[in-house]
Amino acid sequence: MERMFLLLSGISGFLAVALGAFGAHGLKSKLAGLPEAVQRLGWWETAAHYHLVHALSLGLVGALATRLSPAAPTLVSVAGYGFLAGTLLFSGSLYVMTLTNIRVLGAVTPLGGLCLLAGWGALALAAWKL
Repeated sequence: MERMFLLLSGISGFLAVALGAFGAHGLKSKLAGLPEAVQRLGWWETAAHYHLVHALSLGLVGALATRLSPAAPTLVSVAGYGFLAGTLLFSGSLYVMTLTNIRVLGAVTPLGGLCLLAGWGALALAAWKL
């Protein structure tokens, strides 16, 4: 579990930085002139911010996995998978919505937020059981 979440953290962090840089440089020019450009760039910035923060949280789960697993192995896994699913749903829906302007995807974003909250809650419970 430790290796997997550390690997996912590295991949997710890499993608977060790459997508953040694309948003800051390439996407601005692509969306320039569109009436909703400011709003769409805001979605991208929010997605990249949460993506990077939760890439680090996956690393935290990986680093703490051996310490927290004896007390609450299921909670540690729930935390990691919550962060992963939350990032995919929350940030992923915002990335796609920004690129396509398909606003119905905004309905998926709160589900991702709930997954992120579940991850943090599970991590807190795992620490409580230490």
